[in-house]
Amino acid sequence: MAALALLSLALTLWQWLAARRFPLHRRATDVSFAPGVTVLKPLKGCDEFTESCLRSWFAQKYAGEMQIILAVADADDPVCSVVEKLRREFPQCDSQLVICPERLGANAKVSKLAQIEPRAKHEIIIVSDADVRVPEDFLASAVAPLRDEKVGLVNGFYRLANPTTVAMQWEAVAINADFWSQVLQSKSLKPLDFALGAVMVTRRKQLAEIGGFRVLEDCLADDYQLGHRIAKHGHCIELCPIVVDCWSSTMYFLDVWSHQSRWARTIRVCQPGPYFASILSNGTIWPLLLYLLFPNILSEYFLAFCLVTRAIMVADLQRRLARKPFSLPDGLLAPLKDLLQVLLWISAFLGNTVVWRGEKYKIRRDGTMVRR
Repeated sequence: MAALALLSLALTLWQWLAARRFPLHRRATDVSFAPGVTVLKPLKGCDEFTESCLRSWFAQKYAGEMQIILAVADADDPVCSVVEKLRREFPQCDSQLVICPERLGANAKVSKLAQIEPRAKHEIIIVSDADVRVPEDFLASAVAPLRDEKVGLVNGFYRLANPTTVAMQWEAVAINADFWSQVLQSKSLKPLDFALGAVMVTRRKQLAEIGGFRVLEDCLADDYQLGHRIAKHGHCIELCPIVVDCWSSTMYFLDVWSHQSRWARTIRVCQPGPYFASILSNGTIWPLLLYLLFPNILSEYFLAFCLVTRAIMVADLQRRLARKPFSLPDGLLAPLKDLLQVLLWISAFLGNTVVWRGEKYKIRRDGTMVRR
């Protein structure tokens, strides 16, 4: 047990160091590379943040040509009025709203992408979730790595921008501190072979190589699979240092639990070995078990040291991602998050169903899913 506790501390420190070494928020200094880009936006429904998120794309200050294609499954979707308002506000922007009533596979998002992909005018294809807000100079930095022909896909980190409830603050620990630092920890071992889905930038050439979006229409983790398949064709996956914001409507405990459970089962299916081993890096549970099994002054001090280290680490990583002053209270939920993570880790192996946008799916062993 002492060995596991020491290992968890070492992995925690390694994760922290890997994150601190990454040049987060660094803008591209040479913006002369500005190829034409097509932004694909699959949409469904809207909330109080949808308009501002979409506006950030219409308002991009980019030297090259930009096309925006927005897709919905139903012409009566309330997001259509938001899109039409923005199209009137930005008449100079090459944009169109496409109705995609056909459901090509289990993944509704990919179904829309597959139907609007042929409408893209430019070689560079950008896929972004509806709840993503980007800075006005985002595109220049996002396409910069594609100067190198070896790079097949660019993606980047995101933060939960509005953790307004305690449950969302718990999720903020998972997203704004742990997730991106764990990705960098993995990258320090081997090149990335997957993609993060908030914003993904690739070429039509790479999409054609893997068979287009149609091959992903039944995949649960379409972002992971897109990056993984491009990497399998010998292309590099690069990280853009610019952080984008994800805005969410108010969520409470059951909402966050459902979201985190889907995330856990998705990772378990995509990377079963690494996910099984991920419990070893839990910086709270192993020192706590050491103290409970062997209560003495040494294990007590070690537990206290680990808890303080974990809280400072989480506060620091959230500060770096969000570019805000250091606030230790931001890290105080870390031990609670770690304990809940143990339950999520266990539950990921106890079921093969997820709920996504109100629909229930069964996950197959190959990472595809079927609606139930």
